[in-house]
Amino acid sequence: MIEDGKKAPDFTLPDDTGEKVRLSKLKGHPVVVYFYPKDDTSGCTQEAKDFTCLADDFAAAGAELLGISPDSPTKHQKFKAKHELSIRLLADEQKEVAQAYGLWVEKSMYGRKYMGIERSTFLIDGSGKVVKSWRKVKIPGHAEEVLAAVRALKI
Repeated sequence: MIEDGKKAPDFTLPDDTGEKVRLSKLKGHPVVVYFYPKDDTSGCTQEAKDFTCLADDFAAAGAELLGISPDSPTKHQKFKAKHELSIRLLADEQKEVAQAYGLWVEKSMYGRKYMGIERSTFLIDGSGKVVKSWRKVKIPGHAEEVLAAVRALKI
């Protein structure tokens, strides 16, 4: 489990275009990393749309937005095109990053247990430290709350 105030685990993952993104290369400005279970499901779509609507505000505040799920770069491309998303989506197909952040967890739906992503968001400052984390995220108002936290950072 990643705690606020600790260094964020570094990772390198392909984005929706296949380009490799390394967290440690993004130092110097805040990065918002949000983990979500699956492309093109109702909750995940709404969350991505909410972040997309505020993408210019995050950029104006100096922050980069990254969404991560176990879906492939190709699925991310289709998801972005279908819903006109502007945020960068990273493919954690082996779930290694989700595991490093403590988010590959046992879940339960209708009495059936399965492994999946715990919807979570991390605000990482310019030095690579987790400033704030949100676990078991409820989507309504979440993107706005994260933006407020970014704006409150002293960059």
